[in-house]
Amino acid sequence: MACLVVKLGSSIVADERGAVRTDVLAGVCDQLSELHHSGHAVVIVTSGAIARGMGAMSLALRPRSVDELQAASAVGQGKLYQVYDELLRARAVPTAQVLLTFFDMSARTHYLNARQTLRKLLEWRVAPVINENDTTATDEISFGNNDFLAAQVAILLGAELLLLLTDAAGVYTADPRLDPAAALVDQVESFEALEPLSIGHSASPLGSGGMRSKVVAAEMATAAGIPVVIASGLEPRSILDAASGTAVGTRFTAREGRYSSFKLWLKYAKPARGRVLVDAGAARALREGGTSLLPVGIVGVRGDFEAGDAVEIDHDGRSVGKGICNYSAPELRRVLGMKSADVRELLPRASEEAVHRDYFVLA
Repeated sequence: MACLVVKLGSSIVADERGAVRTDVLAGVCDQLSELHHSGHAVVIVTSGAIARGMGAMSLALRPRSVDELQAASAVGQGKLYQVYDELLRARAVPTAQVLLTFFDMSARTHYLNARQTLRKLLEWRVAPVINENDTTATDEISFGNNDFLAAQVAILLGAELLLLLTDAAGVYTADPRLDPAAALVDQVESFEALEPLSIGHSASPLGSGGMRSKVVAAEMATAAGIPVVIASGLEPRSILDAASGTAVGTRFTAREGRYSSFKLWLKYAKPARGRVLVDAGAARALREGGTSLLPVGIVGVRGDFEAGDAVEIDHDGRSVGKGICNYSAPELRRVLGMKSADVRELLPRASEEAVHRDYFVLA
């Protein structure tokens, strides 16, 4: 049973007033139901809860403060799911609402529970409609936007394809709204080839992402061996074409070599709050030995971060990798360069590892 994860951006789900684009979603659900009834497992990751809440509350502009964003999401979440449920139920596709946070992916037991639940829904031939639980997520445990959430869901399920639907036809050599010479990139074999292109961060007035975030999500998923297509959700057959392998949008080929979903998220999505400088021995051990980083190998600390934040790890001006630090910046400054026994004397409850190897990923 082939599994397809389809992510719909806010610009596909709602118009600029926050009203649901029912005609567009009806066309999307037509295609999803065709795939479902032909035997595919269909998973929907949707943006638009905040936009739907804005429409319901007659808010003219997207809120900026966290509490307002979370409140708008709370208003819109159920109303948005109801649209999907009614459209798909009319097409004989049962659905289930699933709300996830990053913690559900990063904590092992939560990760396994989320995977088991989603797999059981697919076994029951139920289409999960997934969104981030914006009403409880904080910056420290947030995917940032649903492009990253969709990539994580695809990795979690070992999907055959991740399809990111937006209001653009795919990735262009420049912003087609600003540059009439911009050309569609139909195939991406190497992400290095995209570096010279002007791929922007700008999103719709209702969204939090942009084409850049979709490319990063594609990098995450393809690193796990999952091909990705970025295409227009406004085209009548874009989902069916992408699922069948027909040329549509921009297709990213899967890469060899796989990381865990947590390490992919850490590498590509989790913002670093500081920088830890290490000596040559520690850098070599991290790169070649797959070891944890101990305080004895640390020679400097930059920035102000808390225990549990991500930090960049550098040696001699070059990045070694990124990891979740078990110490705050002030604590780490107190123990840098110290052997484990001396660290235990100074901070008896501190972790032996500054960064555990399970929470570290190479640059």
